[in-house]
Amino acid sequence: MTRKKILGSHVKRLLSGVSDHGKKHLTEVETDLIQTGLLLEEAIEKLSFNFMAIHQAVEGQQETIRMLLEGGAPTPEQRAQLEALQGQVGGHVNAAITSMQFQDMTSQLIDRTLKRVTGLREFLGTLGAHGAEMLPESDNEEIVDLLGKVSMALAIQSLELRSVLRKAVSQKHLESGDIELF
Repeated sequence: MTRKKILGSHVKRLLSGVSDHGKKHLTEVETDLIQTGLLLEEAIEKLSFNFMAIHQAVEGQQETIRMLLEGGAPTPEQRAQLEALQGQVGGHVNAAITSMQFQDMTSQLIDRTLKRVTGLREFLGTLGAHGAEMLPESDNEEIVDLLGKVSMALAIQSLELRSVLRKAVSQKHLESGDIELF
C-alpha cells in the first residue's frame, strides 16, 4: 500500500470515528432532553390535578366550616364529610409530594446531559489539540503516527464517557419502592 493510501485510510478512519462518536453522544443528549421534558410534563400534570383536588375538597366543605365558625352544629352527614376531608386532603398532598419527586429524576437527566455535552466538547478539544501538532511540513509517517494517536485518544475518551454515564435514572420512592426509568 502506498504512503498516500495509508494516509488517506487513517484520515478516513479518524473522520468517521469523530463523526460516529459525535452523533452517538448528540443522540443521547437529545434522548435525555426528550425524557426530561416528558417527566416534567407528567409531574406538572399530576401536581396540577392534586392541587385542584385539594382545592375542591376544601371548597366543598366551606359552607359547613362557615356554619361551625358561626357556632352552628353540623348534621351527622356534615360531620362525616368533615372527618373524611382530612384523609382526602392528606391523600392529595401525598400524591403531590410524589409528583415532586420527579424533580430528582429530571435533575439526574439534566446532569447526565451536561456530562455528555462536556465530554463531547473535550472530545473535540482533543481533536483540535492533536491537530495543532501537525505541521504543514510533516512527512507521511509523522502524519500517520499522529492520526493513530488522535484516533486512540478519541476512542479512549469516548469509552470513558460512556462508562461514566448511567443509562437508567432512578428514584427511591417511599410509598412504592424504587423507581427506575429509561
